[in-house]
Amino acid sequence: MTKPNQKLNEECAVLGVSLLSNEAVGVTYNGLLTLQHRGQEGCGIAVVAEGNIICKKDTGLVSEVFAQDRLAGFPASKIAIGHTRYSTTGGNSKANVGPFVTEYLTGRIATAHNGNITNAKALRAMLEGCGLRFKATSDSEVVASLLAYRIVKEKDIMQGIEKAVGELEGAFSLCIATADGHLFAVRDPQGFRPLCLGTSENGVIVASESCALEACGFDFLRDVEPGETVLIKDGEIVRSTRSAKERKKEFGLCIFEYVYFARPDSVIDGLSVYEARFNMGKILFKEHPANADIVCGVPDSGVDAAIGYAAASGLPLVNGFVKNRYIGRSFIYPTQDMRSSAVRLKLNPLRASVDGKRVVLVDDSIVRGTTSEKIIQNLKAAGAKEVHLRISSPPFLFACRYGTDIDSKENLIANQMSLDEICRKIGADSLGYISIDGLKTACNKCSLSFCTACFTGEGDCEDVRKNALETTKIKK
Repeated sequence: MTKPNQKLNEECAVLGVSLLSNEAVGVTYNGLLTLQHRGQEGCGIAVVAEGNIICKKDTGLVSEVFAQDRLAGFPASKIAIGHTRYSTTGGNSKANVGPFVTEYLTGRIATAHNGNITNAKALRAMLEGCGLRFKATSDSEVVASLLAYRIVKEKDIMQGIEKAVGELEGAFSLCIATADGHLFAVRDPQGFRPLCLGTSENGVIVASESCALEACGFDFLRDVEPGETVLIKDGEIVRSTRSAKERKKEFGLCIFEYVYFARPDSVIDGLSVYEARFNMGKILFKEHPANADIVCGVPDSGVDAAIGYAAASGLPLVNGFVKNRYIGRSFIYPTQDMRSSAVRLKLNPLRASVDGKRVVLVDDSIVRGTTSEKIIQNLKAAGAKEVHLRISSPPFLFACRYGTDIDSKENLIANQMSLDEICRKIGADSLGYISIDGLKTACNKCSLSFCTACFTGEGDCEDVRKNALETTKIKK
């Protein structure tokens, strides 16, 4: 469930490197720092060294888990995978943090997973019936165990991975490292979650977002295609195969990657995240103009759409907030009064910008309305005459089963109130959401179709989940 006073979160980030030098640990650490926005509850790194896999992981931010002394404790390695986690399946514990290292009769693999497996219960029951035991409660451990099980049954690593991937339902981008020096990148047949490849003179990198490639000194090569499994060895891409599963037309890349999840300096499936958000702002103005004096965005993901709204409207763009970037995970709410003022402590209005002004406020989403209400209250307390809220995603009407922690349908404000009622509840002078067609138009340069089930109910995620969990006839 969505945590109080927080934005939506997405399950995690994955990263893997196969290098010609022994710098895999440092590159992986730097890459995880760049991908920290995708998960702040835990992280881990697994390295391949001398035919063995050494993994260190814990709850906490990357810089907390891998302080200098712990990072230095890794052996020199050319191959590593990393993971940052936000929990949507399984609780926040060290046991549920990736990567997962799995031993089998003839070897070892390490697996990092981003997404949500909708048939995880059925797969876990099947594997337990075959004698496998589980230490964690996340679906990522199920993925790792299934991979190891199929590798043993097929007696070939590539064939085992392909077999296991064919049995997985839901969203998954995977980085898999084997003790004998292979690195695999896998993306599910629908392409729900992003995954891309980069190259340099030093080798190959695979990561959830292209911003990590650039930060680590690699050139973007291409996105991993939906249903593709890429084999990397000795710093080179040596093989690629495609899943036999057909893509379902009602699903594709989660469109919320462009709205909120991804960093604006990333390019996903051919579309700049910044460009998509800028376009959302322009379309928001076209669909929902406002009589106002200034435009400001809610940091951070609302800012790029606000730039687009200001450009289209001709209204001045101002910095409406000062964001406290040093609260982080340590911030607590010991009293109800402090809980009520948490938004202001993290995001304080800039009175000099908004006092006496009619403000167009641009944000990425409204889930339950609590945060929006407090932000608008704080803006008006800082002197704003009017606040016209514009949202760069449509109303959330359905829960997600693919790794986004959208609340239950009953707790989503758009299922409880009409547009006018929401507007009055949060204290806005007007409220406008971008339309589904407008959002798709803003993202039309993306090479894939989109999953918009949380807005439309098309290909209802709940039905998919029920059908998947009833799939128990899996060949052993």
